[in-house]
Amino acid sequence: MMWAMDATRLDDSTATRLLGIAIDNIQRDHPVHWTHVIDGDHGLVPQRVLHPVFAGSFDWHSCVHQTWLAVRLLRLRPSLAGADTARNALDKLITPENCAVEASFFASRAGRHWERPYGWAWLLLLDAELRTSGLPWSVAPIADVLRDRWLEWISAARLPIRTGTHSNTAFATGLVYDTAQVNGDSELASACVDAALRWHRDEAGYGGFEPDAADFLSPALTTADLMRRALSTAEFADWFDAYLPDLESERWRVLREPYPVDDPSDPYGSHLAGLALSRAWNWEAIAGALPDGHRYTSLARTASAAHREAGWTYVFGGHGYMADHWLGSFGAYLDAKAF
Repeated sequence: MMWAMDATRLDDSTATRLLGIAIDNIQRDHPVHWTHVIDGDHGLVPQRVLHPVFAGSFDWHSCVHQTWLAVRLLRLRPSLAGADTARNALDKLITPENCAVEASFFASRAGRHWERPYGWAWLLLLDAELRTSGLPWSVAPIADVLRDRWLEWISAARLPIRTGTHSNTAFATGLVYDTAQVNGDSELASACVDAALRWHRDEAGYGGFEPDAADFLSPALTTADLMRRALSTAEFADWFDAYLPDLESERWRVLREPYPVDDPSDPYGSHLAGLALSRAWNWEAIAGALPDGHRYTSLARTASAAHREAGWTYVFGGHGYMADHWLGSFGAYLDAKAF
């Protein structure tokens, strides 16, 4: 079940601001979160040497989803103010030569685990956007390597990772499933569904404590968002009833209502700001996947609206680079969707 696009909520003024932030981010080299494991000082090279396409926006995965943001906006609103500047920047970054360097890294031993699963999923999402958009850029050499890496990994992954940060397997698997559906890649889609059922089919009575201080994803809701892709409407309703049987209770107010963010300029505080946005799209997708008249449909819609309102207050809030280098792409994913 694909999540229907509704880009009408993203007006031209908002889209123009997001595009400008994205293009600024993907071109700046510092500050950078350099995370490679190296075996000698010879490995201490600038990020753009190893990753000439995605060295900006603080870290590799943020640069990938800010690039996705720019491409998505150029597809939906090709006449935005600043569109020509954006195209020129992408022309310089997304070249066959630069993509070959990135692909070579991921084909190497060092690239077998690096940025898995979060960064891989965003790269595959960007690739699918480019393949279906008619825009002149391609990251296919990188995506082809990561598709094979993904299949190798997910086919053997017996257990999920239920964290609220980058290693969360449900969020990444949902993104990759969507790309596979759009690309007509039945092998990749089936591998994602098989993993979702293997990890979560028999889970019931969710009992986690959320959120943690660094969460930008909800372990409970990302799992549900993945399972609505893997199950039919009736099956998902039964599964969700068993997974969160007491969702209306006081126990789960912390899931239904946005969590206060004390300091969005703090790295972890910015994560909690992003949590409101990701919960908003989780709740919206869950509401759309439940059958008409389900006892939780109205609750899910109300929770989505509350989280959306809260999350968007941080996107242009002037909270500094720790928020600016990534929150815009989460806002766009909520309101412009993917595909």
